[in-house]
Amino acid sequence: MPLLILLVLVILAFVALIPIALVQRYRRGVARQRARGWLISVNLVGLALSIMMFLLSSAVTSIWLHPALAYTLAGLATGFVLGVVGLWMTRWEPTNDGIYYTPNRWLVLTITLVVTGRVLYGFWRAWHTWRAGLEDASWVAAAGVAKSMAAGAIVLGYYFVYWIGVRRRLRLQRQEKGVPRR
Repeated sequence: MPLLILLVLVILAFVALIPIALVQRYRRGVARQRARGWLISVNLVGLALSIMMFLLSSAVTSIWLHPALAYTLAGLATGFVLGVVGLWMTRWEPTNDGIYYTPNRWLVLTITLVVTGRVLYGFWRAWHTWRAGLEDASWVAAAGVAKSMAAGAIVLGYYFVYWIGVRRRLRLQRQEKGVPRR
């Protein structure tokens, strides 16, 4: 019994920390940052692996929820477009030290709110569907899991394209200065 109580408390602590994590994510997402080649590479590799795993899980999910893969692909495409828009709206500051960039506040806020809203709506729909006890409908499908996957794919697509653009900017600046690649 004490183990169960501890588990419930840990889960509640994680849920209580979600708003703080979202605020910190936003603050970090709009801060002025220096482009570092190694960090860009790590992010791109991590995002590429995440996208592959996300597509694989979406394909498996589409066995039960048929539109899951289509929603995920649409979300990725939307994220790619938003990534290009984000690069266009970013403030770039080339210096002797390197290149600094500041992402657009409104775009980062919009993406954060879309994902947050979609997750909250999914929880709300799942709760109400589960409480209603719909026998003929899957509560997972009714919660809008496929649309939540699309929201997650938007984030992955956005950051993947954004980091590709930051890497390209950094390489262009290094070429202009004649700095060899590290």
